[in-house]
Amino acid sequence: MEIRHYEDSVIIPASPRQVFEYVDDHSHFSSHMSKPSLMTGGGRMDVQTDAGHGQTIGSHIRLSGKVFGTNLFLDEVITKYEPPHHKEWQTVGNLRLLAIGHYRMGLEINPGNEDSRLRVFIDYELPKSLSQRLLGYLFGRMYAKWCVKQIISTVQAAFTQRRGPEAK
Repeated sequence: MEIRHYEDSVIIPASPRQVFEYVDDHSHFSSHMSKPSLMTGGGRMDVQTDAGHGQTIGSHIRLSGKVFGTNLFLDEVITKYEPPHHKEWQTVGNLRLLAIGHYRMGLEINPGNEDSRLRVFIDYELPKSLSQRLLGYLFGRMYAKWCVKQIISTVQAAFTQRRGPEAK
């Protein structure tokens, strides 16, 4: 199966520890999926975490909901957890998505002088069914780019509004 890749990065005016603490709270990190938008056809996904809250290797994060009138589901498991610099997760089991299939996502935070570079990436397969595979060819890259950009812009906004997410 061919793996497709998209990534982007941004400079955040905060230390790697501050950035990691913010993105490690999955309610911040996946907030773009919890709100109705044009990219979700007005639908939204509910996010549930296990006892590990998506903050330990092996912890699960499940998303379910309706997008463009279609019931979707995915289960992600944390595969790398190296605070405050690196975190990765990937889908497992049977999933129901439209434009992409199984994927691996991650983030990398590198220190700068008084800031950090946040890099977010996604490696994804196209869906397996023929009809969804066609959607993948047409919209997979656009969806992957949207996800990465939403994560980056959410983090960037949190740290540029008040020079910190909750002005500690």
